[in-house]
Amino acid sequence: MRKSTSWYPSLSVDRGGSGVVSHAGAVLLARTADRTGLTSELSLALRSWRKPLAHHDPGKILIDLAMSLAIGGDCLADIAVLRAEPAVFGRVASDPTVSRLISVLAGDAPKALAAINSARATARTAAWKLAGKHAPDHGIDAEHPLIIDLDATLVTAHSDKEHAAPTFKRGYGFHPLCAFVDHGRDGAGEPLAIQLRPGNAGSNTAADQRTVVADALVQLPSQPGYRVGRTVLIRTDTAGGTHEFVDYLHKRRMSYSVGFYLSHPAVAAIDLIPAAAWTPAYNSDSEIRDGAWVAEATGLLDLTGWPPGMRVIVRKERPHPGAQLRFTDRDGLRITAFATNTTRGQLPDLELRHRRRARCEDRIRNAKDTGLQNLPLYGFDQNQIWCAIVALASELTAWMQMLAFTDHPARRWEPKRLRLRLFSTAARLSRHARQTRLRLAAHAPYSELLVTALARLQPG
Repeated sequence: MRKSTSWYPSLSVDRGGSGVVSHAGAVLLARTADRTGLTSELSLALRSWRKPLAHHDPGKILIDLAMSLAIGGDCLADIAVLRAEPAVFGRVASDPTVSRLISVLAGDAPKALAAINSARATARTAAWKLAGKHAPDHGIDAEHPLIIDLDATLVTAHSDKEHAAPTFKRGYGFHPLCAFVDHGRDGAGEPLAIQLRPGNAGSNTAADQRTVVADALVQLPSQPGYRVGRTVLIRTDTAGGTHEFVDYLHKRRMSYSVGFYLSHPAVAAIDLIPAAAWTPAYNSDSEIRDGAWVAEATGLLDLTGWPPGMRVIVRKERPHPGAQLRFTDRDGLRITAFATNTTRGQLPDLELRHRRRARCEDRIRNAKDTGLQNLPLYGFDQNQIWCAIVALASELTAWMQMLAFTDHPARRWEPKRLRLRLFSTAARLSRHARQTRLRLAAHAPYSELLVTALARLQPG
C-alpha cells in the first residue's frame, strides 16, 4: 500500500450521491422574488408571450435566468445549474425553450421591455414598503433627497455583434448608460435603468441622459410621475455637466450635483478666491481631511446661459504620489469642481455628497459581475433583453440584502462574497410528514446567517 504525500485527503470520487443540493443558498433569491411579488408580476406582465398549453411561464424563465446570473452565470446556458435542482428551483426550461423566449421577446423589444419594467416597478414598490425605515426612500425630502447616480461604462464585444462599434478607448463593443439608486453607506445599490448603446455613443449625450433619467423616475415607488421635485437628486460626473442636461433637470425642478468642467478662464478666476474662503474638506467618514479644501466660486465665474440658482463649488487638494497634474491644476494642487442647485448645507458636506458618486462605479462593477460584462447574444434587441435580465438579477440581490440583512454587514457584501459565503452553501433534501426540508450543511460557516435570512423572507 502506497502512502499518500498530499496535504489533502485521498478521496474516491463517484457520481452516485442522491438528495444532495448544490447552491442551496440561492433559495434566498427565489424567496425574495416571491416575497416582493416579482414572480407573479412578471408572469402577469408577460402573459401575452405565453403560448397555449406551454409548460413554462415566461416570467419564471426570466427570473430563473436572473438567479443564474446572480450566482455567477454569464450566458443563457448557465441556467442548467438551476435545472439540476428541481426540488429547490422547480421546473426550469430547457436551453432551446430559453433561447426561443429571448428571440420572441426581442422580436417586439419595446413592448417586452415595457412589460418587464412595469413588473420591476411594482415589485420595487413592494420591496421598499417591506423594508420600511431601511428603504432608500424612507424620510426623503428636499434636504435629504433620494440620490440617483448616472454613469456609463464600456463593454467589450469579442465578436462582431449588431451595433457594436469602436469605443473612445480604442476598444470595440458597447457603451451602456446606467442609473442606480444609492442605498447609502450602509447598503448596496440597485439599478433603475440600463440603456444599451453602441460603443461610439458619447459620454455626455444629453438626449441619452434624459431618456435614462425618465426611465429611472418611472421605477421609483410613490413618485407623482413627471414632477418629482427636489426629493430626488441626480448625481453625475462631468459628462452630465452640459447646458442641455442641466437645463433639463432645472425645468423638471429636480435637485442635481454634476461635475463641472473648468476652462482656463475659470481656473484663473479661482485664483482670486482669498485664502480665508477655503474650508477644509472632509474624508469619507465626514472628518477633516488633511491637504484638501473647498470653496464656492459661483460669484467669480461667468455662468451666463446656465440655469438660475446653480452654484459651483471647487475643491483643491494635494494629489496622490505619482499622480499626473493637469493643465487646470494650480501650484501643485489638483483642482476639481461640481455644480449643484442645493442651497442649504455646509460646503464640505455638499462636496462629500458629490464625491460619494464614486459608489456608482462600484455598482457598475457589480453589475458587470452579474452578467453585464458579457453580452452573449448577437442581436442588439436580444442584448437589450439581456440587460433587463441583468437588472433583475442585480435588483433581486439588492432587495434580498435590504430585507434579510438589515442589521448585518452582509447587506454590503458584493456578489463575489455572497456567492462564496451564502449562495454556494450545500444542503441535503429530506422528506417527512409530506413536507420537503432543505437541511443546510451543519458545518457551513454562514449557515446560521442563511437560516436567519430565510426566516426574514418568509411571508408573514
